[in-house]
Amino acid sequence: MTDIHFLLTYTCNFECDHCFLYCGPKSEGTFTIKQIKDVLNEARKIGSEAIYFEGGEPFLYYPIMLEGLKIAKEMGFKTGIVTNSYWATSVEDAELWIKPIAKLDVSDFSVSDDSFHHEDKKESPAKIALKAATKLGIAEHSICIESPTLVNNNVEEREKGAPVIGGGVMFRGRAVEKLIKGLPTREWHSLNTCPYEELKDPERVHVDSFGNVHICQGISIGNMFETSLSKLLQNYDVENHPICKHLYHGGPAELAKKLSLQHEDEYVDECHFCYLMRLTLLDKYPEYLTPKQVYGL
Repeated sequence: MTDIHFLLTYTCNFECDHCFLYCGPKSEGTFTIKQIKDVLNEARKIGSEAIYFEGGEPFLYYPIMLEGLKIAKEMGFKTGIVTNSYWATSVEDAELWIKPIAKLDVSDFSVSDDSFHHEDKKESPAKIALKAATKLGIAEHSICIESPTLVNNNVEEREKGAPVIGGGVMFRGRAVEKLIKGLPTREWHSLNTCPYEELKDPERVHVDSFGNVHICQGISIGNMFETSLSKLLQNYDVENHPICKHLYHGGPAELAKKLSLQHEDEYVDECHFCYLMRLTLLDKYPEYLTPKQVYGL
């Protein structure tokens, strides 16, 4: 388990159509500094190497984020941040925000630079933040997720009959509600893998302030307030997880078959199918499919 990612807060000043956590101004849940210290101590026990602060928007809780970065550095972790850079109103001002971060040798400063966050502005806050980070010598890169479109790739280079959808959107959360209209679909039984997550031997998890340890956002392997994070990770076995075991062996198609779930004939992709199947299981597996707000509830 090399990386621990803090969902520092579910609160965000944006409410993006593609957000798979349903984050927004009304979303609840933010880490305290004590909770962060507890997680970092557990991360050291299991030999993790890197700590990321994400959201929501972590800069909304700037002092807590900064203190968390400082403690993580003192403990020898590499660190990273993901931000929508709403705070970058000018290069000069952006430097004031991130000078303290530059002093902490943050290894990865990732900025969301796309039309979901900043429309198509030539001089967006994201571009200003990247300029300021470059001036200060911070290792930075942009995350650019665009509206999903059909890509005309060479048919021989992809699975027969599988449409290729560009843009980088993961069809979970609000993206299912907002972005699937008009996209090509595939037959449900062909959606038989989990293409994004290492379910058997995960190298990273996301933790939130409610105690949930996410192997995939919205799929928990336990609550770290009830069982220590190090124990949860040491004891995790994909075969004993009521959701992950089916996804591991045959993707969302297997999940639907093994749990006798009603479903449509076609879906945009694996995430789309998986997310809608999980929605039907929330009340049956509340400790594993949580928190409900990442399902829009």
